[in-house]
Parts: sequence; C-alpha cells; structure tokens
Amino acid sequence: MLHIYRQITSLRRVRPVVIARKRENRDCFPFEPVHVVNKPSWHFLRRFWFKQLRDRPWEISRSETAKLQRILEQTNARLLHIYFGHIAIHLLPLIRRWNKPSIVSFHGADVLVDMQKPAYRAAVRAMLNSVHRVLVRSDSLRRAVIDLGCAPEKIALQRTGIPVAEFPFQQRRAPVAGEWRLLQSGRLIEKKGLTTTLRAFAQFHAAYPRSTLIVAGEGAQLAELQKLAAQLGIAASVSFPGFVSQEKLRALLYSSHLFLHPSEVGHDGNQEGVPNSILEAMATGLPIFATRHGGIPEAVEDGKGGMLVKERDHDSLANVLIGAARDPARLAMMSHAAAKSAAANYGQTEQTRRLEEFYLREIGGQPRN
Repeated sequence: MLHIYRQITSLRRVRPVVIARKRENRDCFPFEPVHVVNKPSWHFLRRFWFKQLRDRPWEISRSETAKLQRILEQTNARLLHIYFGHIAIHLLPLIRRWNKPSIVSFHGADVLVDMQKPAYRAAVRAMLNSVHRVLVRSDSLRRAVIDLGCAPEKIALQRTGIPVAEFPFQQRRAPVAGEWRLLQSGRLIEKKGLTTTLRAFAQFHAAYPRSTLIVAGEGAQLAELQKLAAQLGIAASVSFPGFVSQEKLRALLYSSHLFLHPSEVGHDGNQEGVPNSILEAMATGLPIFATRHGGIPEAVEDGKGGMLVKERDHDSLANVLIGAARDPARLAMMSHAAAKSAAANYGQTEQTRRLEEFYLREIGGQPRN
C-alpha cells in the first residue's frame, strides 16, 4: 500500500528490511532489501482447517516461523514491525518465539472484522498481549483496540503521514454556469459509502445539471455502482476511470471543486481509520464532504475543513453540498482550513520522526530532539 511504502522509504535513523508474501510493481515502488516468503503449497488446506473446521484465524506453521526467524537473524533485525492487526494474528507463533521487541500497527479494517466471533477476539487478545507496542492511526481506533482487550498504556497514536509538498495548496474558484466537478477516490468497496455518494450527487445534479462526478478506483462494487448511476439518471454525468496513477490523481484533485468520502461501517465490521485520499485532497485545498465515521472527524473539523453528516444519509450529504455550492466565500474558507490542518497534523516528515522515536525507544536507543 502506498502509505506504507511512503513510511518505509522516508525512514532515515533506522534501516528497514521488508519481508512480504509477494512483490508487485517493482518499477513503481523501488526498494531494497525485500525478502519474499511465498505461501507454501499446502497453505489453502491449512487455512481451511483453521477457518472452516476450527472457526478461528489461521496461524503460520512451524516451518514458516523458522523461515521468518532465519531472515530476521540474517539481517540482524532488532525490532519487528507488523503492519495490520489481522496479519499479526497470523504471525502469532513468530511473535511468541521472537526474543526482541515487536510492534503492530492498526489501520482500520484490521480492528473489527470478524470480531463478533469469540475465537477471533481471543486470538486478537493473545496477539495484543504478546507485542510490545501497538500503534493506531486515529483515536477512534485506539478506543476500538482497547475494547478488544489491549492495555491502554501499550497504545500510541501514529498518524498517517503524507508528503504535503507533493500536494501544494491551490485556491479554487466557483465554476461558471454551475459546472461543479466532484471527486471521490478509493477502492470501490462497501465502507467507502459510494452508494450514498451517488444518491447525494443525483440531488446535487438536479440543482446543478452541468455538474459532474468522478469516482476513481477499482473494486468489487463497480457494476453495482454503474447500475445505480443509470437508475438515478446520472450515468452520463458520472465517470469511473478505474485505478489512476498518483500523477493522474493529482490532476483530478486540482481540477475538482468538492471532495466526497461518506464512509460507513461495512456489514462485516470493516471501517476506516483516516483515509489517505482525504488527507491528500485536504492538502491541495479541496473542501471535504464526508461522514462522522472512524477517524474522519479527527482530520476534518466539521464546518471548517469540510462538512460531516451521519453515515448513509444521502439527503443530508446532498443538502450540505448544495449549500456549499451556494456560498463560495465559505468554500474558500474551508479550502484554506483543510490545507492548514493537513500540513499541521499529517505531514510525513513529522510523522516519520515520531515513528523513528518509537522504534528507537523499543530497541533501547535514544531518540534525538
């Protein structure tokens, strides 16, 4: 994931080594060293045995644990940082055998999915008891991890960092003839609230018939969303360009007037931390129209950097969008506030410095001032 790549490559006071199941898009994400540990041929059977027969999360085998330990020893690793809580559950045998500090970071979906199952909650508690430090990207995730049984003193806030210099502020002007351009970017999955986006835009489009909406990203909901757009009579004004490069995304951000992200809790418990797409949009000066969900209210102050409504409330979302379009002066104010907040609270340089201090404390080094 891009935010993890940014975090790893910005480290300067420690030397990162990456271990992964597979490597893709090497040209887009150059980094060394990367140690690839492929899934064993019998991985599917082991996973089936754990999930279907024992109804609990699967764990890596003894041979996989030994292989990972050898890599850690050969690279002289002094700390193990596992990205995503659900991955840490699978790696619990390694965490227990690893005799040096370990950190796990939670990002959103890895907190509450499948937690209605007692065996899954028990596995999470065992993992949380085994690691030395737990990092969360929002206060909402902190509360959720405490609810799962983590000791509060073990948890620290580590916000997502974005390279704000790559997303410089740009003041938008209200478009002529109502040609508003709205944007949402991210995976096309339930928690992104895309059906709410389309229903709200249908009402906005009725007020501003020359407005357009771009939904950038790919995912399982594409056909459903295209069908809904047609049913709402807005298909000609909505485009789904699929996955876009960072260069193309920046172009879309700067050519848009309003950014949408009405996240919602999925039926499987999946929720957001603080979406990176919101932070990047804020840095450019795009006002954010989103929901009071997960860590979003920690990044977007309602009425300042954008407007927040309750989840799945497309009528309220449409109303705040239409109201903002009718008040260019307020939009300009929100634009400046969004950019200022992104730079002050989510700059990559500061967040990397904080992460390095966590690392150095755990391995016994002294963080510099």
